[in-house]
Amino acid sequence: MRAPYGLNVIDNCLICPVREEHLFCNLPLPAVQKLNEIKSTGVYPKSTMLFVEGQQPRGVFVLCAGKAKLSTSSSEGKTIITKISEAGDVLGLNATISNRPYEVTAEMMEAGQANFIARDELLQFLREYGEVALRVAEQLSRNYYTAYEEIRTLGLTSSPAEKFAKLLLSWSPNAEKATEPAHLKLTLTHEEIAEMIGTTRETVSRLFSDFKKKQLLQLKGSNLIIRDKPALEKIAHS
Repeated sequence: MRAPYGLNVIDNCLICPVREEHLFCNLPLPAVQKLNEIKSTGVYPKSTMLFVEGQQPRGVFVLCAGKAKLSTSSSEGKTIITKISEAGDVLGLNATISNRPYEVTAEMMEAGQANFIARDELLQFLREYGEVALRVAEQLSRNYYTAYEEIRTLGLTSSPAEKFAKLLLSWSPNAEKATEPAHLKLTLTHEEIAEMIGTTRETVSRLFSDFKKKQLLQLKGSNLIIRDKPALEKIAHS
């Protein structure tokens, strides 16, 4: 179904063309049929807040198209982006399962589609389908590991250059050869990158300039080319 923002909205999970290995995207047929019954489909413009940090959990959002940023803020207004979520990710899972307030704010970075599943219906779904419950447990474990790595990076990495290098490397983990340039699409602003590594926008702009002078990367519009991955790895582990 054609919808606003140029999206092809998928109302039926059973005919979704993107059935990849995501939490709720590649389930046994009976589970997919049940999921299709309990979810509601929504189309959201850029900057829509799916949920807000501190809000009581209503349920989860399964991101079907578009990107969302997850962030947390201090009482002084400082913001850290904890993750950039993409299609297939389930947002709000930790809070919904534990019935504790959402620990982050989820904001759409571009127009997209998300399927909402209310908390009570999700819990009943997990009671009925043990395989799905196991997958949820595995996802919660991965979320814990990711949070642990974020704490290590932000708390133990000594310089913004190290954090920036680690972030660039995390964007190109599957480059075929370390010696070959990796081509990426940069959709984040300098402000958003700063919020991901716990620094200022000015510092990120300076780092881009320094790394370009050292021929570690090249930036043409929104096209980012990582030219020297081994050199970035040395900076990241210095």
